[in-house]
Amino acid sequence: MKPWKAMLAAVGVALAQLAGAADPADGEWPSAARDPANTRFSPLAEIGTGNVANLRLAFTFPLGVERGQEAAPLVIGDTMYVVTAFPNYVYALDLTKNDGSLRWSFDPKPDPNARGVACCDLVNRGAAYADGRVIINTLDAHTIALDAKTGRELWRTRLGDINIGETVTMAPLVVRDKVLVGNSGGEMGVRGWISALDVASGRMLWRAYSTGPDKDVLIGPNFKPFYPQDRGKDLGVATWPGGAWKLGGGNVWGFVSYDPALDLVFHGTGNPGPWNPEQRPGSNHWTAGVFARRPDTGEAVWYYQWSPHDLHDYDGVNENVLVDLPIGGRTRQVLVHPDRNGYIYVLDRATGQVLSADAFVPITTTKGVDLRTGRLIYNPDKEPRAGRVVRNICPTSPGGKDWQPSAWSPRTRLLYVPHQNLCQDTETFEVSYIAGTPYVGVDNKMNPGPGGNRGEFSAWDPVARRKAWSIKENFPVWSGALATAGDVVFYGTMEGWFKAVDAKTGKQLWQFKTASGIIGQPVSYRGPDGKQYIAVLSGVGGWAGAVVSGALDVRDGSAAMGFANAMKDLPQHTTKGGTLYVFALP
Repeated sequence: MKPWKAMLAAVGVALAQLAGAADPADGEWPSAARDPANTRFSPLAEIGTGNVANLRLAFTFPLGVERGQEAAPLVIGDTMYVVTAFPNYVYALDLTKNDGSLRWSFDPKPDPNARGVACCDLVNRGAAYADGRVIINTLDAHTIALDAKTGRELWRTRLGDINIGETVTMAPLVVRDKVLVGNSGGEMGVRGWISALDVASGRMLWRAYSTGPDKDVLIGPNFKPFYPQDRGKDLGVATWPGGAWKLGGGNVWGFVSYDPALDLVFHGTGNPGPWNPEQRPGSNHWTAGVFARRPDTGEAVWYYQWSPHDLHDYDGVNENVLVDLPIGGRTRQVLVHPDRNGYIYVLDRATGQVLSADAFVPITTTKGVDLRTGRLIYNPDKEPRAGRVVRNICPTSPGGKDWQPSAWSPRTRLLYVPHQNLCQDTETFEVSYIAGTPYVGVDNKMNPGPGGNRGEFSAWDPVARRKAWSIKENFPVWSGALATAGDVVFYGTMEGWFKAVDAKTGKQLWQFKTASGIIGQPVSYRGPDGKQYIAVLSGVGGWAGAVVSGALDVRDGSAAMGFANAMKDLPQHTTKGGTLYVFALP
């Protein structure tokens, strides 16, 4: 190469590097978790530990809905997209104005009868963006694609039936040309599934059920689970009594992740139905576990069951964070999963082998996980039985951590986990199935766990297998977490405090009081002005906040399936709300 050409090439490389540092894509937030690995990590670093205390409110936007707001806003280019709790309004905000100016709005007009069959408030966990489309799910089990520039409806696909209690609350994930969506309704005896739709047309391409014969679960000759208890023909039928699998739950309402190198989609499956375990003897495959599937066909590659014959409604749908970690002297491709049963698991994501499983909350229901067999070791003293109250069940049915998603920082190599510290008393009873009505068979009353704090925000080291630091909170930390390259981590409290802490030490650096409790997923983005912004939805609710959003009578400790007993004082600390808050440095 001639000298002048070499010099131009070097300049080109330098310019490309500079452009990469200011690449608009690194300042966008295109899905609920930002990336398909579910890290919720922002590479933006303008806001750091040294200046986050100067964070100021940039603008707010009223959502027009005062229910639990669990969604993550999306940011693509100079537009922010927000989807609300039912009735699932969609707003497109013009970020060039920096004042919350509305570009367009969309009302999907979902069936109002969906409100009567939704399990745990009328929440929506966010949208997804792909190919100029904003894709949302509605509570009445429709998936809708909108033109991102105009808000015009491009297609609408009905996926479920609210008449049997089927709803959709999850955030969709787009993998190449497919939209992945799962259903809710395990508390209504709804059979769980995950479906793939064509991004361009909304046409259903495949559906995999969580119970039933292998052909329904999309299990074929390439299915190779690591543990022998997950091998065998038609376990989705054989591990259930009679035809109970048809009402067996296993709903896929959590976050989905994707590894493009392995070409595997990972998704959890929810609790078996009913909650009363005496009515469904057996391991109840394929509920309360995690599947690895091929996105093009839905074909199952492996499966692992977190909680066989789930005794306490521990589900298995919590997020699966995909990272590479040094384990046993070599780098392993792993899946990190903080489960409701109280353990943080590290699995080999190519095979489903359990590499570690460690308690992150007080546990009385089990005695550990056998790493040789992969089996959860139940404590028989805490097994629910009809006709007697079993006390001090820890963790509770919402688990050590429920839906609220954790965040991973590649800088600190820590997982930031919002969670609760609760125990419960449980009594079971026989329940009959009636379509569209609760199919549970359990009375719970939840209480604060050891120490009296009901919530905690923890930094977990998955290699050292321990907490690096932890912050106790009065109420369950029901919001998502956000980690940034500025080594700042953000989360919200049910009282309405939005907090920033040092990612390395947990030291609180900043807080702001919003008008209502925060259960949303904070995000970070670069505005058209080049500045870094932090955004979060305020609006208390969800299962933990139903006493406020649903105006429940807190004198009834069994309300909200027993959660009301632990949240009696929440109405004294916050009120209903629904507002977007956006922050930036001066």
